Amino acid sequence: YVAAVYEHESILNPNPTALVDRQSALELMGRNLDIYEQQVVAAARQGAQIIVFPEDGIHGFNFTRSSIYPYLDFVLYSHYVKWNPCREPYLFNDTEVLQRLSCMALKNKIFLVANLGTKQPCEHTDPHCPSDGRYQFNTNVAFNDDGALVATYRKHNLYFEYAFDTPPEPDYKLFDTPFAGKFGMFTCFDILFFEPAVNLIRQYNLKQVVYPTAWMNQLPLLSAVEFQQAFATAFNINILAANIHHPTLGMTGSGIYTPVKSFIYHNMEGYGGKLIVAEIPVITTDYKTNLEKMPGRVSEKGNEQLPPLFYAEMMYDNFTFVPVWGEKGELQVCANTLCCYLNYWRAVLTDELYALGVFDGLHTVHGTYYVQACALVKCGGLSFSTCGQEVTDATALIDFQLWGNMSTPYIFPLLLTSGITLDFADHMGWKNNHYFISKNRTSSGLLTAALYGRWYEKD
Repeated sequence: YVAAVYEHESILNPNPTALVDRQSALELMGRNLDIYEQQVVAAARQGAQIIVFPEDGIHGFNFTRSSIYPYLDFVLYSHYVKWNPCREPYLFNDTEVLQRLSCMALKNKIFLVANLGTKQPCEHTDPHCPSDGRYQFNTNVAFNDDGALVATYRKHNLYFEYAFDTPPEPDYKLFDTPFAGKFGMFTCFDILFFEPAVNLIRQYNLKQVVYPTAWMNQLPLLSAVEFQQAFATAFNINILAANIHHPTLGMTGSGIYTPVKSFIYHNMEGYGGKLIVAEIPVITTDYKTNLEKMPGRVSEKGNEQLPPLFYAEMMYDNFTFVPVWGEKGELQVCANTLCCYLNYWRAVLTDELYALGVFDGLHTVHGTYYVQACALVKCGGLSFSTCGQEVTDATALIDFQLWGNMSTPYIFPLLLTSGITLDFADHMGWKNNHYFISKNRTSSGLLTAALYGRWYEKD
């Protein structure tokens, strides 16, 4: 099928905490929706059957609970009401944004997924009901090619979003399409947690996901395209990911991902939006990609001189590292119960320092979640203290096998190359209770090769 995602540079309210009336809010959102409309037309012209827009793309961000209120549409979270906002605009008040999105889908005969803020009144008899008598949700909506509202999803894992409420229960939301079967939906920070994203995919055996996001890149392990790809590979699914474009806030990185190939956009220099349209296969069965056996050997270590251990902060976590020196070698580094192993060889030595790092613990900055990570990274400079820094360019071509005795089945394989581009492993998977990834010759200089494990039970 042909899919489209749009990385949108949203027109932002310069003063998001100021209180405005509904009319002014609609005016600002209308300017973003005008851009959406142009992109829907362009995507449909290129044969797209579905288009995905980013999180916060219509209204922006940094609101307070009261200042966002005029920007919120009313949406009915009912499975029973079949509603087409474009054809039946009179059914509910405060649904102007939904109506415009619905009409774009209808006019262009395309499935459309977008993110907006919604409100839902509640009774004080509801124990979860906020004191102001309403819920405010960060919401994804999906319309079919006739403009009917086919799914709504309320973001569960909020990222310091004080304007919004967490829904009382996780939403498991999917919608059906004639061209690719069922799509699941979740948003941004959700991708790092078991509920509802992982649970949704497992329960419904989903093969396609739509993913609006407003993701601030953090190298070396959590840049948007890097982790979106790892998620598609780990679960053997297609992901249609639309990110916001605000390079000054570190936000860029969208794509149409399959487990073995991707169409991505990552641009920290230029301004303006970007439409990606690509044809990808429908994943139907549990076909396994080339994730078979480890080709290499695991040899016993001799008595060679062990390189020094050192500690450095990476991703706000205290990693234990060993330097990767020389043309080839076999290294191991451990922390808590996790040991990471690396076999490597390179034809040409460059004046770049690489290191193998391990972390097995609770990550506590900008969210709390348990991580097990084995990571081969390029350091920012030549001193040990620069390992873990954000690096975007590299020249070293390294052949490697990286493996670790991970305690969780949820391993996200990261392979990032110079200029924030993606590469794909030759082999990966489980062998003898270790997860491994191997690659002969990356397409360009290696930035990060890592196994990012999420041990959800220990969150």
